[in-house]
Amino acid sequence: MIGTGAVHEPVTDELDLGELPERRSSVEEEREHRKRQLAIAFRMFARHGFDEGVAGHLTARDPEFPERFWVNPFAVHFSRIRVSDLLLIDEHGHVVHGGRRTNKAAFAIHSAIHAARPDVVAIAHAHSLHGRAWAALDRTLDPIVQEACAFYDDHILFDEYEGLVLEVQEGRRIAERLGTARAAILRHHGLLTVGGSVEEAAWWFIAMDRSCQLQLLAEAAGRPRVMTDGEARTAARQFGNANMARHNFRSFAEAIVAQEPDVLD
Repeated sequence: MIGTGAVHEPVTDELDLGELPERRSSVEEEREHRKRQLAIAFRMFARHGFDEGVAGHLTARDPEFPERFWVNPFAVHFSRIRVSDLLLIDEHGHVVHGGRRTNKAAFAIHSAIHAARPDVVAIAHAHSLHGRAWAALDRTLDPIVQEACAFYDDHILFDEYEGLVLEVQEGRRIAERLGTARAAILRHHGLLTVGGSVEEAAWWFIAMDRSCQLQLLAEAAGRPRVMTDGEARTAARQFGNANMARHNFRSFAEAIVAQEPDVLD
């Protein structure tokens, strides 16, 4: 209404979604939070079809022992993972908490990235359908839709392939190539994302797989328009911020906990 004297905030291209707390009051609370979000993320990945036999792993750095990380046990389907199933792995690849074995590739890849990136709390890697299809094209993603701009100038192509990543040396090469980026396309292999929280790493993986699917569809239909640098950077600020990732993850997580409460067991 004109003339009310109301004061309005200026319009910007930033999204104010409200802050979500990232730190708990104690190490124990933070550990439990990370483990809960990690277990939920596996259920989330199962719902998105990111399971592929025994392949795939997500990790969360332990808040008290930062050289250690929590990971899924080997050969347990993502849809069945609970908080109590998670394993704690030390810097030598030994299971220091939990009664199952882990995936050797999980240690080779994740230990190297966690060591190289102290800013990274969580890492997600799975053999998703569209991520693998795009990884076969030997290219990075183009900014053709706004959501894909979360990775604009912030993901790399790891253009080496030597089969399963079972050696720490190859994990170190991936970590070195990743640098400070939030995501990697592993040629002939799949996708990998990192984040300052479990919520971020998991959501970036979902968003990246969808971006691969969207570009595959767009290029199958025609020649998609690539955004200008200015357009892509605006969308990157809006869709690539950590708070957006945490909110998106939470919307999925609430439904999973309501429908599958055993995930927190």
